[in-house]
Amino acid sequence: QVQLVESGGGLVQPGGSLRLSCAASLINFSIRTMGWYRQAPGKQRELVASITGGRTTNYADSVKGRFTISRDNAKKTVYLQMDRLKSEDTAAYYCNVVNSNNSWGQGTQVTVSS
Repeated sequence: QVQLVESGGGLVQPGGSLRLSCAASLINFSIRTMGWYRQAPGKQRELVASITGGRTTNYADSVKGRFTISRDNAKKTVYLQMDRLKSEDTAAYYCNVVNSNNSWGQGTQVTVSS
C-alpha cells in the first residue's frame, strides 16, 4: 500500500516562504514522476508542479518563478519550496505520482494571510 505523508504547511504572511515535504513509500520511487497538487475550498484539485525521474520539472503558470520542486531519491522524498507566497496560494497541498490511481495522503494546509 502506497503511503504519502505531507508536512511543512502553516500560516505565512504574503511574500513569505514555506518548504513542503512529502515522504513516499513507493517501489521504484526514483523513476516515478512526482507531483505536488493543491485544492482550495470549493475548487478542484490542481497540479502545480511535477518532477520526473530525470529531474525535469514543470510548473503551473500561476506558480512559475515562485515555486521550486525537487526530490531526494535516497530519502524517497519530494519537496516544494514556495517563495513570494500570495493569498491565492492558500490551499491544502498534496503529493502523488502523476497520473496514478494512488490514494491521497492527508495533505498539509498552507494559509497565506496577513
